[in-house]
Amino acid sequence: MLSLQRSRNLKIYERFSGLISAAFMIFNRIIGTGIFSTPSVILRSSGSVGLALLMWVIGAAVAAAGTSVYVELGTGLPRSGGEKTYMEYIYRKPKFLAPCAYASYAIFIGWASANGIAFGEYMLSALSLPLNWYNARLIGILCLAFTFTLHTFFPRTGIRLQNSLGFFKLVVLVGISVSGLFHVLGIRGFELQPGVEVPDNFRWNSLWEGTTSDANAIVTGLFSVMWAFVGYHNANYVLSEVRDPVRTIKLAAPLALASVTAVYLCVNLAYFAVVSKNDILGSGRTVAALFFGNLFGEGTRRVLSLIIACSTLGTVLVILFAYSRVIQDLGREGILPYSPIFASSKPFGSPLAGLATQTIVSSIIILASPPGDAYLFMLNMSSYSFVIFNTSISAGLLLLSTASFKSYQWNPPFRAYKSVVLAFFLSNLFLLFVPLVPPVRGSVVYQHLPYWLHSLVAFSVSFIGVCYWYVRFRLLPKRGGYILSRRWRMGDDGISRGEFVKTPKHEMS
Repeated sequence: MLSLQRSRNLKIYERFSGLISAAFMIFNRIIGTGIFSTPSVILRSSGSVGLALLMWVIGAAVAAAGTSVYVELGTGLPRSGGEKTYMEYIYRKPKFLAPCAYASYAIFIGWASANGIAFGEYMLSALSLPLNWYNARLIGILCLAFTFTLHTFFPRTGIRLQNSLGFFKLVVLVGISVSGLFHVLGIRGFELQPGVEVPDNFRWNSLWEGTTSDANAIVTGLFSVMWAFVGYHNANYVLSEVRDPVRTIKLAAPLALASVTAVYLCVNLAYFAVVSKNDILGSGRTVAALFFGNLFGEGTRRVLSLIIACSTLGTVLVILFAYSRVIQDLGREGILPYSPIFASSKPFGSPLAGLATQTIVSSIIILASPPGDAYLFMLNMSSYSFVIFNTSISAGLLLLSTASFKSYQWNPPFRAYKSVVLAFFLSNLFLLFVPLVPPVRGSVVYQHLPYWLHSLVAFSVSFIGVCYWYVRFRLLPKRGGYILSRRWRMGDDGISRGEFVKTPKHEMS
């Protein structure tokens, strides 16, 4: 395969990410605002503490299955691109359709938009400034601009900062877990503040009290859990820049996911040990804010907001870092218009065009999203897009083990169990269709938007890529009387690049 050959052509000096950087890239991507706010959403969706904890376990199991799928694909195709690389390898006909369809997601989804606006809101809270439609979005866009500047002009400093923020998140979450444990053990200084309702969440009867039977509510909760685990595949986007990528992805992905799962479960137990179910459901505040307030007083609100803002900044850093490389890889393959611009790492040794694209599109989505529903819509649209990808590549991985695909000679260094791949496929297939079912009476997904809008937008984005593919690779060649063929040449950076050449049909005969 040409893609494998291209990965071997990378110069050694470009491989500046090792095991620690790859693990923190995954850890940093997974942990953003989710663990601080999502437990409240999941409890409301599940109705009971027991089902909420069970959802976290199910989410961890699905993430573990997904990690196995992506590790197999990453070791078999050890180069940047993530889902684009895998779908292009598996779904080869119609030619170039898969990378064109994926390119529309890489460019138009605006993966950092939800975290950008969350950063703005938490920074305003940390600074005790009023929150309104304008200032939260302005700070979110400034966050994106800062990330763009750092990754463009100081790429190694950007990696160091995102690694540092990843370690900071780990310290904070371990601190929350230990604080909850100290409270349960009755250690002095970790008592509940006066007037706080004493939680009773772990008795068997109270554990399952209020469990919902609404399938749509359960799926909404599972969506939230899955979003909290999104990112276990993040290192796959940049494998071309990872030293010894096969060995690194086999170690980094399980290490990062195991660390995340452990701290997620411990933090949830700490939350429920300190905060009552009634407070979580009735206060309208995030469970992390209630936790800090119950143990350390309301004066810690600004400190918590600053912690979450720093956590979100780390997530924005790794999102722009990863997806800019995906866009660069699409440029190197000649898929995008003006591909040489997107393929280049000049003049700063960073994918300038990819970083600029992600920053501009994410900023536009931040400005265009409706008030009230903005964050949830961006969150759901992004997570639904991931469900589409996961369904496609897990189905493809199952196909690779069939006789029909024997000619592919798929034999990666790591193989996921077929039962694990099948479970991952079925779980994503379930999440693909259930959100299209109308919610029960009295339950709403958005305040001002139809419940199905994020699904429609996510599917529609691929239609942009399909239209682009049809025009460029079918309609124009047919009308122009030529055939497009891709030729590879070695760039001055040691990486091969694809260029499409027009050959008149009469010369082919």
